[in-house]
Amino acid sequence: MGGRPVKAGTRGMSRREFQDWFAAQAARNPFGVRRIPFEEMTGWGFDRRTGNLVHDSGRFFSVEGVGVRDDSRPARCWSQPMIVQPEIGILGILVRRIDGEPYCLMQTKMEPGNVNGLQLSPTVQATRSNYTRVHRGRTTRYLEYFVRPSPGRIVADVLQSEQGTWFYRKRNRNMIVEIDEDVPVQEGFCWLPLERILDLLQVDDLVNMDARSVLSALGRPTGARRGPDTEFGEALARSAEGQGEVRSMVEVLSWFTDAKARRELQAGRIPLNEVSGWRLRPDRIVHETGKYFSVIAVAVEAAGREVHRWTQPLIAPQAPGIVAFLVKRFGGVPHLLMRAGCEPGYLDVVEMGPTVQCTELNYRDLPEYERPPFLDYVLAAAPERIRYSAVLSEEGGRFYHARNRYLVVESDDDFPSEMSADYCWMSVRQCRALLAHSHYLNIEARSLLACIHSLTSGGPR
Repeated sequence: MGGRPVKAGTRGMSRREFQDWFAAQAARNPFGVRRIPFEEMTGWGFDRRTGNLVHDSGRFFSVEGVGVRDDSRPARCWSQPMIVQPEIGILGILVRRIDGEPYCLMQTKMEPGNVNGLQLSPTVQATRSNYTRVHRGRTTRYLEYFVRPSPGRIVADVLQSEQGTWFYRKRNRNMIVEIDEDVPVQEGFCWLPLERILDLLQVDDLVNMDARSVLSALGRPTGARRGPDTEFGEALARSAEGQGEVRSMVEVLSWFTDAKARRELQAGRIPLNEVSGWRLRPDRIVHETGKYFSVIAVAVEAAGREVHRWTQPLIAPQAPGIVAFLVKRFGGVPHLLMRAGCEPGYLDVVEMGPTVQCTELNYRDLPEYERPPFLDYVLAAAPERIRYSAVLSEEGGRFYHARNRYLVVESDDDFPSEMSADYCWMSVRQCRALLAHSHYLNIEARSLLACIHSLTSGGPR
């Protein structure tokens, strides 16, 4: 498909053809990533006054300290390293309809932190430093469709947050732009039916985090074939249509406003050399308990990137995490159990997240009352209750081998309907409606909502 526009009337590549094309792309774009001591980084260094890890240009991002006070947690005060990246990047997918079916222009993109190197990414995935060519590399392809004046029709355009535990107030512009004309397909890009991309969410470590974030706003196309679980997919379709909602949108927004009003979290930037409980080693910054994450340095060689060779810091989690939605049917209509979560990196303090979102290793030696609610319920779920399960990678441009097991677990019939004030049952339609606004659904919820779209029946053809 490389080098040719999609012809009307075609159905795109089969799954096998896509796999062959993707494997060929990986072979054509070899890469190497190795961990190095901090002193071997080029263009990066520790500021003598603050200890912050910064780039010589003053651009890209920095690793700084953040001091936190949260009276709702057992450890009320703590400090930690976080990535500070004030600039807003663009995550954009170009869409074109072929015989009424939406096709997305996707690219294969290597990121240094990806466990498998190459993953399926949006049409444009670039920080401001990248697309303004601070690195003096190649121009960002198809950028003209995502900056004004755009030749396409804007379908979605909203600022969204990223991981509030590792990023300090980080936001990206999530965009979907629809076009009518033919577009030359550059090397490393391909047009794929939206339906096929959603199906690829069943594959571990294939569709990257940024693509999932943007895809969450699209849903499954009307008339698409049913998901792998027909009965559950049809039930999810009713939820996506807003049937049988147990709360009105006004009540959902009131619940969320109350959750934000109740939480008092204070977080502010401090010098990295003032964080407590963290130790600077020659090749990493690590917590004294060995939990949470480390800050490391890597050297990268990648023939297919705008710049072929560079070094940079990355955050490396100590273990994979768990991200799960609990689902309960009300009148036969599935509802997702959303949690109002508070993280030090959120711009607006609280965002809606999945029912469970944690790294189980960090809680393994704690008493039951200090473990995240519903974590043990999810971990003990019977196989027939697990409607979706895949291990998916997080942002490979800033995180090293960061992966979560994403789960959709349908609750038992006797699972309680009444929840504490931090939780709310919501339909799929309500979740999707909130994606039109900033700072409602966090990155983990958006990723998992895209996965839920992969299960939803699109209705009869």
